Amino acid sequence: MDPASLERLLTEVAAGTLTPAAAARRLRHLPFEDLGFARVDHHRPLRQGAAEVILAQGKTAAEVAAIAAALAKHAPNLIITRAGAEAFRAVKRKLPGARYHARARMITLRRNRRETGRGEVLVLAAGTSDIPVAEEAALTAAMMGSRVRAIHDVGVAGLHRLLAEREQLAAAAVIVVVAGMEGALPSVVGGLVSVPVIAVPTSIGYGAHLGGLTALLGMLNSCASNVVVVNVDNGFGAGYAAALINRAG
Repeated sequence: MDPASLERLLTEVAAGTLTPAAAARRLRHLPFEDLGFARVDHHRPLRQGAAEVILAQGKTAAEVAAIAAALAKHAPNLIITRAGAEAFRAVKRKLPGARYHARARMITLRRNRRETGRGEVLVLAAGTSDIPVAEEAALTAAMMGSRVRAIHDVGVAGLHRLLAEREQLAAAAVIVVVAGMEGALPSVVGGLVSVPVIAVPTSIGYGAHLGGLTALLGMLNSCASNVVVVNVDNGFGAGYAAALINRAG
């Protein structure tokens, strides 16, 4: 339940078109619904402006589907991250409108397409190998109401590819930069723009890359003051934060 739906419910009670008892039944699962194996947070949209997001990793397909069905009773949009095909099939049986995004490993249900962002979120992938994480970021920001543009394969090994997109860089309200290897791209982008740059290190690289640790440390030591960093492969966290910044901006 979000602030708008709560206000509508209270208006119906005030107008006499909904009894207090019926309103109480609708609200009985606030602030959470106990499924036994999970406590579904229906109150989150009122506190944070977005519904709870399901992390499928470590959950059975049946658990993911049950949580999704519970959330979908109250939230128009639904995001499930780190999901496989088995989880999607289980969710699809309960929510036929759900979609699977295999490369991003995400399941989404979108019934409200209203834009809440004030500008555009730009998502850059340094290399083609970084696209899965970049897609996770882009889908998350889009599901949260932002207008999103994605540009891929603009890493520092061919800097002219990035400079060819200067117009898009200048137009963005927030930029998410996804990069593996040495993780240099966010600093370069940060030096070209005056908006927040959210850096996402990926686990793409060779031996001394250390599963993304090298890129993470490089980004944390960026000399560009507008660069902030999320965890390795955390496209979801970057997209979520970008959408909130875009909404507030």
